[in-house]
Amino acid sequence: MKVLSGSSLSSLQAVTIDALPDKRDRGLASELVYGVLRHYWQIDYLLSCLLSKPLKSKDDDIRLHLLLGLYELWQCRTPDYAVVNETVNKVRKSRKKWAASMINAVLRRFEREKETLEQKLSAQPEPVRLSHPQWMVDMLRRDWPGDGADAEPGNNSGKDPGKESGKDSGGWQYILEQNNLRAPMYLRVNSRQSTPDQYLHKLVEQGIEAVLDGFTQPAHTAIRLQHSQDARSLPGFEQGQVSVQDIAAQMAAVLLPVEPGQRVLDLCAAPGGKTCHLLEAYPGLDRLVAVEIDETRMQRVQENLDRLQLDDGNTELVTADVLEYRQWWDGVPFDRILIDAPCSASGVIRRHPDIKLLRREQDISVLVELQRHILDSAWQMLAPGGLLLYATCSVFRDENDRQVQAFLGATADAQEDRFEADWGVPCEAGRQLLPGHTDGFYYCRLVKSV
Repeated sequence: MKVLSGSSLSSLQAVTIDALPDKRDRGLASELVYGVLRHYWQIDYLLSCLLSKPLKSKDDDIRLHLLLGLYELWQCRTPDYAVVNETVNKVRKSRKKWAASMINAVLRRFEREKETLEQKLSAQPEPVRLSHPQWMVDMLRRDWPGDGADAEPGNNSGKDPGKESGKDSGGWQYILEQNNLRAPMYLRVNSRQSTPDQYLHKLVEQGIEAVLDGFTQPAHTAIRLQHSQDARSLPGFEQGQVSVQDIAAQMAAVLLPVEPGQRVLDLCAAPGGKTCHLLEAYPGLDRLVAVEIDETRMQRVQENLDRLQLDDGNTELVTADVLEYRQWWDGVPFDRILIDAPCSASGVIRRHPDIKLLRREQDISVLVELQRHILDSAWQMLAPGGLLLYATCSVFRDENDRQVQAFLGATADAQEDRFEADWGVPCEAGRQLLPGHTDGFYYCRLVKSV
């Protein structure tokens, strides 16, 4: 219930799900918690149909038991009798034994009326039927008005994603449907230690099913696991041979080519996946400065550098505010700048389903303003002729191509350095990946006039 009250799942998982001693318990707990958050509006509607009257706020714990039980009955393979018995027994062990018979009745009724309830659910408005807040449905419909027939990466037709439809743009319904699915698990092979082919052989030797599918090729270092699993069980993980990183995030190092001897600035760097990938891909760079405002999150960057054995003395971690760059920047321009901009994270909802409950419509305008100031600050530190890569894990156009177009219109020495690709959707500025084979990501590369 803490997530439903405003706490992020990532901040709670380490002390709840991950702390469970049994691997099977961790797996089931993760499935139930992520599943309820992913399908929250749908399950909440089903529960409303099954209760004779709403539960009082003081009984939120009972409501949580019902949500978890309904999800497990509806979406999991656990035998129905086991779900009902386990849920009822948990409540009987609590101080609210009175609720046991009510929970038993609700879950048994769902078993009997499941088909009818699913039909009623399919006729509900989009926020309930597709399990998203109304404002998010409205914003996606505005930005991606297609019918959502097909939006697989690699479809590169069209100019303006807001004007394309169906197969060309993906469409708002497609995005909403993808958000309710489990995300694929991609690995990034540390090119300083191995190659994708070599590491794939290690996975096969340990009976871990994985592939180099067609879409992994643009990232050069990506492997897709057929089934997600604990990263700590992967061969060579603790020795830094591999990291968990979606292929969309791996595109950053590909799109920001670094020449030997160049200075690189990585802004909003935590938790360090892109920082480490740049160091893996371009060992000849002169210096990489990674900036992050949050000290705790910066510790994650250092931990990743240590595990991957990447700290060669050419990396500087700066815990500071990007907007206060004059206080920490030495005045020497950077040849390459990566902005992994703070954003709505609307492109990674599959991995973080609590975003649907935590994010608010008013957050977007605040984020857009912050992104604009970060772009302006970063531009002051870029050398003439240098490249800046602007990236978000958002699918909202205000944070992406509209943001960049506004910056280009206001910045005389900025031009788009357009790149050709056979993935994603081309925008008026930059390129958009929609959730599907990858997470939802936006990239645009800018060059500073000499």
